[in-house]
Amino acid sequence: MQGLKVAVVAFWMGAAAAAQAQSTLVAEDQTPTGKFTTATEVKPILNATRGNWIAVREWDGQDLVYVTHLWAWRCGLAQIEVSVNDAGFAVWPMPACHSGTAQPNSVTDSDGLPYAVFALQSVANLSVRVTYDDLTVDEARFERGAILIP
Repeated sequence: MQGLKVAVVAFWMGAAAAAQAQSTLVAEDQTPTGKFTTATEVKPILNATRGNWIAVREWDGQDLVYVTHLWAWRCGLAQIEVSVNDAGFAVWPMPACHSGTAQPNSVTDSDGLPYAVFALQSVANLSVRVTYDDLTVDEARFERGAILIP
């Protein structure tokens, strides 16, 4: 379980910081852009693909927890929070939207990696809380087997 604790500290802000960040969020303009950069545009997609929000993969003796799908629609999001094994929600950092480009939601090399590393088979369940940029919130909980990448 030590690896789990180290990974949480290394990749996410703590619960107190998450609560503070939530209270400072401000709703954004919801005029559709046609580039999927608002909650109005991305919420229907994320609701339809809820089962793809997060994934776990066993790789090189570790559990990797991926948020790639959420990063791909991040321009309509204000915040992503993740709870590992019911330990409480923590903010998962998102790269900035690539505004002014043809693909503002693209994940580029400079964005970093959309996963966190945990001890092998230490992730039993994950909960995800998505705050859209209109400040509405959706949440989902997943057992390991439901999101395990083969």
